[in-house]
Amino acid sequence: MRVPLLDLRGQLAPIREEILAEITRVMDSSMYILGPDVVKFEENVAAYCHARRGIGVSSGTDALLCALMGLGVGPGDKVLTSSYSFFATMGSILRLGATPVFADIERDSFNIDAAEIRAILSDKDPAIKAIIPVHLYGQCAAMDEIMAVAREFGVPVVEDAAQAIGACFPVQDDGAIRWQRAGSFGAAGCFSFFPSKNLGGMGDGGMITVQDAAFADELDVIRGHGGKPKYYHAVVGGNFRLDAIQAAILDVKLRYLPDWHQGRRHNARIYHSLFEQAGLIEKGLVQLPKAVYYELADDPVRGVDYHIYNQFVIRARERDALRDYLLRHDIGVEIYYPVPLHRQECLLKTGWQGPALPETDKAAAETLALPIFPELSRQMLECVVEGIAAFYRENGMLS
Repeated sequence: MRVPLLDLRGQLAPIREEILAEITRVMDSSMYILGPDVVKFEENVAAYCHARRGIGVSSGTDALLCALMGLGVGPGDKVLTSSYSFFATMGSILRLGATPVFADIERDSFNIDAAEIRAILSDKDPAIKAIIPVHLYGQCAAMDEIMAVAREFGVPVVEDAAQAIGACFPVQDDGAIRWQRAGSFGAAGCFSFFPSKNLGGMGDGGMITVQDAAFADELDVIRGHGGKPKYYHAVVGGNFRLDAIQAAILDVKLRYLPDWHQGRRHNARIYHSLFEQAGLIEKGLVQLPKAVYYELADDPVRGVDYHIYNQFVIRARERDALRDYLLRHDIGVEIYYPVPLHRQECLLKTGWQGPALPETDKAAAETLALPIFPELSRQMLECVVEGIAAFYRENGMLS
């Protein structure tokens, strides 16, 4: 059986006519850049993410770039972030002439380690102008600890939530737990609507969520070449505007997002059961992703989005050989990310040097993403796990 890593056709089929109607309406309106459809989508995303404002932009990369520009990051500055992330996290820093400073990650969550952030900031380097925690694979970083250390050292936080729209973090509030969404903690939250994301467009798109109205106004100016009023430029911005058609499409999809998240968590639970039954966990051949906030959820099945599984990433022995085996058997898998950012050639060419990041290097060498999209059937999930078990059996590691 062929099992793709991602197949968007199953998602599109039930809402195809609804989306086509929106595309036609926007086309007939002739309002293609910004305009009321973008404003509506910005308002709906802001409400969904527990933020005051949303600023629609052209991509998740441009969301990061625009947010850093709004904070005044430039040549000679430094930005503290994770090396275990998509290139855009670092690329946005480098494009502004700044230098990345990397903290290692937690083994269980793959997210940046708050203790490492504190250790780096304790050196009181005045060049560090921002912190970018990445909510990797659809699970929030430890935002209570990160925000506490950021406030202590007076460094603003820009959340890279490209893979985590809707993901929630449990905030302790007078002994009770209050679940707060990614993108509502820092000075800005940055989202991507690349088609492969849980909320994906039919092309590129992104969003910045903001709590401070004045900062939101500043980002609004930056995304439009820095012009306010039109043709008058007190600052240099960029062409970071969101297309109206993408906003209209995404606004339709936003209504279905809670069900899609639930479907991904459902598939994750099936995976856990199948891997246990196959003996792959007991034998230490596979380590499944840990939902670190699972036990705090009142209803982990249908309740809060403690993890949205933008990816389902395992650690596996003989990872590269396993990947090749599965691909030969028509099972779609992917390595996120084989070369961490601190080992990318474009950074090393600058003469950059930094401390060892052992957990980051281990994750890059051991992890493999499996299909997790909501439309997968149980039979397809069984095929994935059986394919993994077959690889280990054929190599004498599983009886």
